[in-house]
Amino acid sequence: MSELPDNPISATVDFAREGVQHGFLKLPYSRDDSAWGAVMIPVTVIQRGQGPTALLTGGNHGDEYEGPVALSKLAQGLTAVEVRGRVIIIPFMNTPAFHAGRRTSPIDKGNLNRSFPGKPDGTVTEKIADYFNRTLLPLADIVLDIHSGGRTLDFLPFAACHVLPDKDQQAQCEAGMRAFNAPYSMRMLELDAGAMYDTAAERQGKVFVTTELGGGGTSSARSVAIAERGVRNLLVHAGILVGEVQAAESIMLDMPDADCFIASEHNGLLEMCRDLGDNVNKGEVIARIYDATRSGVAPVEYRAARSGLLAARHFPGLVQCGDTVAVIADVLA
Repeated sequence: MSELPDNPISATVDFAREGVQHGFLKLPYSRDDSAWGAVMIPVTVIQRGQGPTALLTGGNHGDEYEGPVALSKLAQGLTAVEVRGRVIIIPFMNTPAFHAGRRTSPIDKGNLNRSFPGKPDGTVTEKIADYFNRTLLPLADIVLDIHSGGRTLDFLPFAACHVLPDKDQQAQCEAGMRAFNAPYSMRMLELDAGAMYDTAAERQGKVFVTTELGGGGTSSARSVAIAERGVRNLLVHAGILVGEVQAAESIMLDMPDADCFIASEHNGLLEMCRDLGDNVNKGEVIARIYDATRSGVAPVEYRAARSGLLAARHFPGLVQCGDTVAVIADVLA
């Protein structure tokens, strides 16, 4: 197999230097309004002495805001004297998508979280994925990627880990998830995990924690506070910050199989019949979808395939065939 070419992204920070640095990951991008332009991805590196490295990211999807807010505040306020080891902070991972307020990049329509391992000579999104996969992830011991539902989903606020083949690695990820101390903690089932950032990090043996902290294409004071507390808790857990993990009650949830997901088979007007956090029973009506092209037509009812807790829901009032309408999780004792 031929060796991959170098990635064109260059960093204006030195990942081996002590102290606090604020700079950019600079990706050359020639376009109509800037022949020798670049995509500039902000990055902060804070390092002191020997210790673990945490890679903290937000904005993997550009319409999710808890990560960008919490990590922007951390980058501004964290000092080197507080740190033992290294913290790499990237609040706007998919910078083009973030500036457009979209899930995917306006440049190439790329979904960064479905673009790994990436290509150094591919699209803009694939180049960003390759840089993370081959340059940043190898530096890290623990990785936190902060998500929420964006414009199309709303979630109970949870930190999450995945079921992994390596049970020692899974236990370390679960310990990190629990240390984050979100109101809910989820063993999450992904329907399309092969090209995810999560999977790339886990394949490299990293301790990986992710979140879903709300949704609707905005953030709230509560959801940002959960993110801020969780980030600091995880850094304390990793031994990078001194202190105690801030305790909070966290309800453990599980997504054991595809029955957790209720998907729409119709276009139309959505009526949610249960709210986030509600307990639901198997066979119960979770949502109705009305034909929005005519009146006097009975809606289609969507029923729970399992009993559990309503952990996620479609957010906009209109729904399309194929959209996830709801997610029902098991509550673990």
